Amino acid sequence: MKVALYARYSSDNQRDASIEDQFRICRGYADTQGWTIVDSYSDRAISGASLIRPGIQDLIADANSGRFQILLTEAMDRLSRDQEDIAGLFKRMSFAGVKIVTLSEGEINHLHIGLTGTMNALYLKELANKTRRGLRGRVELGKSGGGLCYGYDVVKQRDSHGEPICGERAVNDDQAQIVRRIFRDYADGKSPKAIALSLNAEGHRG
Repeated sequence: MKVALYARYSSDNQRDASIEDQFRICRGYADTQGWTIVDSYSDRAISGASLIRPGIQDLIADANSGRFQILLTEAMDRLSRDQEDIAGLFKRMSFAGVKIVTLSEGEINHLHIGLTGTMNALYLKELANKTRRGLRGRVELGKSGGGLCYGYDVVKQRDSHGEPICGERAVNDDQAQIVRRIFRDYADGKSPKAIALSLNAEGHRG
């Protein structure tokens, strides 16, 4: 049987090595089954909340062309954490005559799609809630909720345990002058478009 491997990681706490770790254990399992590995697909540092990923899209295209009969991955959540997406992927693979096998769940069937898909969807929802809660707490402490606004620099600090302290910003004096100028110009009646055009003409970075 011809088999394709798929691996993915998304967390900042994981590394590129995580992909190879997933591939290594999948290769070992494929060897025990006597399967022939025809290709390996991966998505690095990309969330499983969407199928808009280059690796999984290439895999779907090759499955439709009949390149392999089995898709092997570490667990269902490597393929997707979205219930609708995992159901759609299962349907596509079934139509292409491809079985999905994971090291955690074995051969995937409709029961897995219903139960595991629901659990993964709940995990994503809870993760989103925790993320929003953490960002709100950070903002209420007077820190940045994420991203870098013009006029500020990121302040890199670590706590007593060596963990990064997120959300610290310091005023960038050069950029702050431009910010104050924008407010003055607007207060004097200059339009946002005119302000932007004048700044662009002077070569200021956006």
